[in-house]
Amino acid sequence: MILQGTETGYPRHVHRMAAGALFFLQGVCFASWASRIPTIQQRLGLTEAALGLVLLALPAGSMAALPAAGWWVSRKGSALVALTALVVYAAGLVGLGFVDSLPVLLGVLFVFGFTGNVVNISVNTQAVGVEALYGRSVMASFHGLWSLAGFVAAGIGAGMIGAGVAPLPHFLGMGLFMLAVLAACSRFLLTDAPDEGAGQRVFVMPDRELLGLGLMAFCSMICEGAMFDWSGVYFARVVGAEPDWVGAGYAAFMAMMASGRFLADGLTRRFGLRRVFQTSGVLITVGLALAVGLPRLPTALLGFMLVGLGVSSVVPLVYGAAGRSRTMSPGAALAAVSSIGFLGFLVGPPLIGLVAGVATLRGSFTLIAMLGLGVAVLGSRRPA
Repeated sequence: MILQGTETGYPRHVHRMAAGALFFLQGVCFASWASRIPTIQQRLGLTEAALGLVLLALPAGSMAALPAAGWWVSRKGSALVALTALVVYAAGLVGLGFVDSLPVLLGVLFVFGFTGNVVNISVNTQAVGVEALYGRSVMASFHGLWSLAGFVAAGIGAGMIGAGVAPLPHFLGMGLFMLAVLAACSRFLLTDAPDEGAGQRVFVMPDRELLGLGLMAFCSMICEGAMFDWSGVYFARVVGAEPDWVGAGYAAFMAMMASGRFLADGLTRRFGLRRVFQTSGVLITVGLALAVGLPRLPTALLGFMLVGLGVSSVVPLVYGAAGRSRTMSPGAALAAVSSIGFLGFLVGPPLIGLVAGVATLRGSFTLIAMLGLGVAVLGSRRPA
């Protein structure tokens, strides 16, 4: 069990800042790699098709980590696992800077994805403990820091590319920054007591409540995956945006998703978890319907902004609710919900491509809108 309030010796806001630093470092590490994908593609001479296949190594590693991550957190505690995993995550980022062949890239990406999801489960478990200290929802603000870190790291990456800096010194600098922050905040993390009952089973079947939370995460993550991978294509082919505006939809989505995460905790305290889930699902559906029904630049931008606002709160609040499970430890519950939800990232992008091949890209986004409505329906079944 997570230590409470006065037992830790530090004010609760200190623990919140320390946990927030972990989320920020996680976002910085991932976005640093993502910002240099074109550079590494050019270095290895990969075609777009080859790069797409190579990048599957990362989610494959993430999926492989899900059962083990919850077990490790339950057995060793979220603080120890998060610190260890973030050190390895930083080392993996530096390792990506050394990559000089396709097989090496595949192997390092698999390890990078595996470690990244161990970080994900452990830092969210740490955040659940901070929520317990506050007695109210604060989870979404942590995920907002992850999104903010993505913007910061993407800007640094763009600057490095503009200055002609190779990936290795760029990644080495970010890795050293991560280690310095970890050293500064490590003693302020909450300490878990190991759950000895978790020692025998790596995977535990989620109960009905956790299954419902996992399905909400699944629907939301499919929508997120669609925005990440297909927003630029949609603006280019369907909206017919000029080249300078092709990335505007993705930027609008990301800006609203980050902003919404800093607002979600206050809205949850004011209106309740069920109403926030319902509103989130409606926003996703309306936003996608607007972009599909009126595929013009202003309306599509507004639609993507609504989608970003809609998905912003779903996964953080689902994780917070899962961490309060009465049938499983926080780490195991988060791993179970993440296992279901993360399938959305894997299924979403190829599903859109498949439907687009049979019908149209607008038809694909219509299907995704239906899944957004699923968030509202599943959220309506939660207690008020």
